[in-house]
Amino acid sequence: MLNKKNDTSVKNTDVKKSTANIFLNVVIFLLGAIILYMAYAIAAKLMHSETPAEAAAKTQSPSVIIQAEVLNGCGIGGVADRFTDFLRNNKVDVVNVSNYSSFDMDKTLVIDRTGNMANAKKIAELLGIKEENVIQQINNEYFVDVSIVIGRDYNQLKPLK
Repeated sequence: MLNKKNDTSVKNTDVKKSTANIFLNVVIFLLGAIILYMAYAIAAKLMHSETPAEAAAKTQSPSVIIQAEVLNGCGIGGVADRFTDFLRNNKVDVVNVSNYSSFDMDKTLVIDRTGNMANAKKIAELLGIKEENVIQQINNEYFVDVSIVIGRDYNQLKPLK
């Protein structure tokens, strides 16, 4: 009689162990599948990712309102004011008009200050400035999108034509 009880308890223990093993195997399989899926997703993202510069170039468009500063870099009086009037008439928000640090600029420059070159290129096109004179100098301390440094070539640009 003792053997039958022991046999029954052994069978119950085996069934419990077997059920626990099946459950653990299913959990291990599901976790393995999740890890494989995540590894695939990360690999796919790394393989098809663009550099930040490429992504930014594709998505950049000029702002609706471009804030600009006009800096006189040629030393001729009144030039910055004429450029400011021209820009304001063309819906550009000129927030600062001042002298540049020196008056020896040969070419007029348009400087992108925020990382959106589309703004600088739009201003350059508006003024008739070649794209080679559009540069990027990001400065988070500036509260403007674009700086325009007027050079000695000012009389060849649209505001004075």
